Amino acid sequence: MTNVINQKELTLRIEYKLHPELSETEFTDILNRSSLAERRPVDDKACIEGMLKNADIIVSAYDNDKLIGVARSVTDFHYCCYLSDLAVDEAYQKHGVGKKLIDMTQAQLNEKCKIILLSAPSAREYYPKVGFTQHPSAWTLARDIKLIK
Repeated sequence: MTNVINQKELTLRIEYKLHPELSETEFTDILNRSSLAERRPVDDKACIEGMLKNADIIVSAYDNDKLIGVARSVTDFHYCCYLSDLAVDEAYQKHGVGKKLIDMTQAQLNEKCKIILLSAPSAREYYPKVGFTQHPSAWTLARDIKLIK
């Protein structure tokens, strides 16, 4: 699917792909260009490869041959979909790329399935603008933290 985006003097021909074959290098590069790398293990090649290999849905956005955005999700397709990574090159933000990546992710899901995500601090204002509802009781547990007895 290709979208042409015109804004002032900027004209982009963006191609979106479902389940692209992304390399660890490409994925790490887009994480770095989106600022998401601050919260991702970009220096751990095995972890990045596992993140790509075990994702259920990956949607990408390309401007010519340049990867400019990616949405990576883990899901059961019926009840919940965790949108783990939504990374758009900072130079391409505010042109609808992230919104299109979310739309394409959502299109892969059963009609009752909800997208769940943890927002990057800099993106907290973005998600309500595109239709997300904030949930007041999200919790995380790191692998190296033991449950309290």
